[in-house]
Amino acid sequence: MKLPDLDRLRCERPLTLPKFLNTYNEDLPTGFPPATAELLREFKKTHEPLFKGGSVWSLDQHRKRVMDWLPRKYRESYAD
Repeated sequence: MKLPDLDRLRCERPLTLPKFLNTYNEDLPTGFPPATAELLREFKKTHEPLFKGGSVWSLDQHRKRVMDWLPRKYRESYAD
């Protein structure tokens, strides 16, 4: 009998913004800019098509995109 893929289940689980924020930041590579609730709300506004289910976040669907977007936001913030 094949056991369930726990990592896959963890990544696909629907999360609230606070739970996504905690999970995202705890698994973050060293030296990578951490997310904040404010930045994640901005990400959500900018990427509304990714949130067809309302306010549901998931590591599988959003983590990589946030990781690609977040460094640019930090550069823009410090360039001003």
